[in-house]
This record gives sequence, structure tokens and C-alpha cells, in this order.
Amino acid sequence: MPSKVTSFAAVLSLAAGLLFSGWIAAQSYPASVRQLVAAAKRQVRTIDMATFKSAFDRNDLGLIVDVREPEEYADGYIPGAINVPRGVIELRIWALVGFPDKTDMGKKLTLYCGSGMRCILAAKSLQDLGFSDVTAADMAIADWMKAGYPLVRK
Repeated sequence: MPSKVTSFAAVLSLAAGLLFSGWIAAQSYPASVRQLVAAAKRQVRTIDMATFKSAFDRNDLGLIVDVREPEEYADGYIPGAINVPRGVIELRIWALVGFPDKTDMGKKLTLYCGSGMRCILAAKSLQDLGFSDVTAADMAIADWMKAGYPLVRK
């Protein structure tokens, strides 16, 4: 049985690793990418994790779209979310909004991803296509999991 000191050291080491990997990830994009995301963020509606969770609890997020890659989605996703990766969202969203019969460009769409960056860019793309009720969750899925909020694992 590990001692309290050993357990604490393991937790501390894990936390440091997660923080360091997050710092590395934040540094792995050129300034132009951060500027692109910041510009898109100014043009789309965003919500933080607390607001997302509150709307989730009220079943008031509309269609929840996880824009991560399929393998990320398979590792765990928010209940009710469907997976439409950012790289193909402009092509695949149409089937979800009734195209070609009764296309609902006002359908409420709430997007999330791993860090909040991809969903902001995807929300901007959908707005550019004419969708009028798109919201990007400015949150990290890791924070959602850390908070103990519901997650479906395949």
C-alpha cells in the first residue's frame, strides 16, 4: 500500500505534467493562429464552462456538436453530443439541419472541442455560411472532466 507521501508525490507529479503539457500545447501555435482564433472569438457568441453546464442541465444547448476528431470523441464526449469534426463541419452540418427539404439555418447549435479553439473557428465558419444561432463553448474538455461533469466513454 503506497504511503500518503508517495501518493501525494504521484499526484503532484501528474499535476505538474498536465500543467507543463498544457503550457507546451499553448506554445505550439504561431502567433498568427492565436490571432486568427482571437479575431473569430470577437465575432462569435461564446459561453464559459459554468454557463455551458447550466444550459446543459436545463437541456437548453440545442444540438451539441463536438468538433474534435473521431478518436478524441471516442475517448469521451458530453452526453447528447454528436461528432462533426471541424475539418468537415461545413460539409456535414447540412444533414443535421434538414437539408435539402427544410433547412433550419436558425437551429440552435452549441459547439465544443478540446480547448475551445477549434469550436470557435468552426462557429465562425458556420456563421459565415448563414447559421444564425451558433455558440462556441470557450472551455477545455479536460476541465469538464476534472469537474466531474457527465461524460460518455465508448
